[in-house]
Amino acid sequence: MAKKILITEKPSVAMEFAKVLKINGTRKDGYLESESWIVTWCVGHLVTMSYPEAYDEKLKFWRLDTLPFMPKEYKYEVIPNVQKQYNVIKGLLSREDVDSVYVATDSGREGEYIFRLVENQIGIKKQNRKRVWIDSQTEEEIKRGIEQAKDLSEYDSLSDSAYLRAKEDYLIGINFSRLLSIIYGKRVAKDLNEDKISISVGRVMTCVLGMIVSREREIRNFVKVPYYKVIGEFGKEGSSLKAEWKVSEKSKMWESPKLYNESGFKNEKDVKDFILSLQGKKAIITEVKKSKTKENAPLLFNLAEIQNECTKRFKIKPDETLEIIQNLYEKKLVTYPRTDARVLSTAIAKVISKNLNGIAKGYKDAEVQGYIKKMAEEKYKTDLTKTKYVNDSKITDHYAIIPTGQGYENFDKLPDLQKQVYKVITKRFLSIFYPPAEFNKISVKINIENEEFNASGKVCVKQGYLEVLRERKGGEGKTSQANEKEIELKSNNGMSKTDSVELHLNVENVENIAKKETENADKNIHNVQNLQKENSAGNNVNNEEADLAILNSLKKGQEIGVINFEIKTSETTPPSRYNSGSIILAMENAGKLIEDEELREQIKGAGIGTSATRAEIMKKLERIGYIAINTKTQIITPTKKGEAIYDVVNNSMPDMLNPKLTASWEKGLDMVAKKEIVPDVFMGKLENYINSKVNKLVVKW
Repeated sequence: MAKKILITEKPSVAMEFAKVLKINGTRKDGYLESESWIVTWCVGHLVTMSYPEAYDEKLKFWRLDTLPFMPKEYKYEVIPNVQKQYNVIKGLLSREDVDSVYVATDSGREGEYIFRLVENQIGIKKQNRKRVWIDSQTEEEIKRGIEQAKDLSEYDSLSDSAYLRAKEDYLIGINFSRLLSIIYGKRVAKDLNEDKISISVGRVMTCVLGMIVSREREIRNFVKVPYYKVIGEFGKEGSSLKAEWKVSEKSKMWESPKLYNESGFKNEKDVKDFILSLQGKKAIITEVKKSKTKENAPLLFNLAEIQNECTKRFKIKPDETLEIIQNLYEKKLVTYPRTDARVLSTAIAKVISKNLNGIAKGYKDAEVQGYIKKMAEEKYKTDLTKTKYVNDSKITDHYAIIPTGQGYENFDKLPDLQKQVYKVITKRFLSIFYPPAEFNKISVKINIENEEFNASGKVCVKQGYLEVLRERKGGEGKTSQANEKEIELKSNNGMSKTDSVELHLNVENVENIAKKETENADKNIHNVQNLQKENSAGNNVNNEEADLAILNSLKKGQEIGVINFEIKTSETTPPSRYNSGSIILAMENAGKLIEDEELREQIKGAGIGTSATRAEIMKKLERIGYIAINTKTQIITPTKKGEAIYDVVNNSMPDMLNPKLTASWEKGLDMVAKKEIVPDVFMGKLENYINSKVNKLVVKW
């Protein structure tokens, strides 16, 4: 009887497939077998590219006359410590009773590459070869993947892209590492007081090193510049608000060289003179704007976003996050982790109730169960098909990372950190079913002889999804009912972080303030004063609460008292250092660290590296001593060696440090995978680039 063989990437995954295929026989040495199926596995990579000396023994020595090294036919070899499992697969594929091969390595470029290397090295290609492509390891998804397996040839372009990626990294690494080491190695070693040094260069690695060193030097060379703001206090004693001056076209300071920016003066004397010019003048309310806004839950997690989130929350490195989510995936708890998408497919959106029902039945977490209970009681819609969370055009290989609603039989045995990461993923998922958060906004302009002062307030009147995602006081899972509403006061022109004030009020008090917009200021202030008595001593938020109450009561055209003016000294601040999470986001967005999540998603294009490789790149940079990562804060700094290597590359081939170049290569690989260009075009451009760079540097040297 003819048999089918199924090959996975890891033994643990093979066991899950064996369960679904009902292979109950004894596990043999490197595989499992039933009457109709054989299930075996790789152990990650079994085959690798050969070093140059495999082509010619002379290439073992690093010499300029052997560069550039670009073989016409590439050689591959079995990795020695996994030779045994390679032999097992070779033996199984050689069997005459095996007529079909089901490839079930990880559903991505690297998983494709792992199998193709093994198959090509063995040299046996069965006529019937199928590709199993799954988004989770649940039983129904594995069944679907096997039943709907496509012909392996449909993934040939993905295989081409995988081979090209490996060749590109190989050629750039070997040629430029050897070249720069020969030319600059002795000098760098001398500068670092080392006997000898080899300079490691990588397509992605060197670019990321450049981002880190450039940021560090920007911080190091930064010179703080002080500037001075004018803050006016308006109203009357005991019931006043503060507003910030901002230059306008009618201002006497319009386009004045005395200004540092639109709201700051360069020196203190000028700001004092300006304040004196305002003394004794009337203040008139020229604008009162009240509006209501809605804010939807953020998009779902892809790998980069969850890595950044886990760095912020748990102070862990991206590779640790990937390892955790990979384990959650293998335990059937979440979907495939190595994804760039932050949305769901239409197909999965239509059956999303299965995930929700599974969480409701199996996830024994009181907080999460409370959210699900509210969804049921409030009858929140679960149809996502016409929302921003479903978009087939933004999905390449896999949709966003979400809980499967299954695998809870494995949950209790998980380490605590893995449970916490799972909860973060689950809460993000649940938040998209909640209504938007709603805010009342108030902005006021006060005019003193054409000099404009601005104040604004923002009141969250309905939490919506924030109920799920707001960070809890006292840690994950804990909630403080007294802090469910937040008011933020800031100037219209945008204050710095140190200028903004966040107020946390009792829900009832906030709702009262929002409802009483037409009542007089004295009554509003009376309410705030009562609240002040209830708060503990030393609470500094009450003045700001009074400010908000006044904002609610002001009318356009009314005169308001001027109590005083004060000078606020500010200073420019350097950019922040990358941490191990934010660098991943910057890599995803081609070297740009974009804080705003919506904007980040809008401009997203070809990044540096892939979701599957970015964490490993950071790990390698740290391992070879080019960067240091603080274990407590995850802040990244370059080492002395890293900066020395940066200088070498910057002086010899600076475009290797340019994120746009690295991103364009990644885009080229993606175009090959999508059949937009043929592999030979990509390879030709790569070889021309290496040839020109090597020849130019050799001649220069």
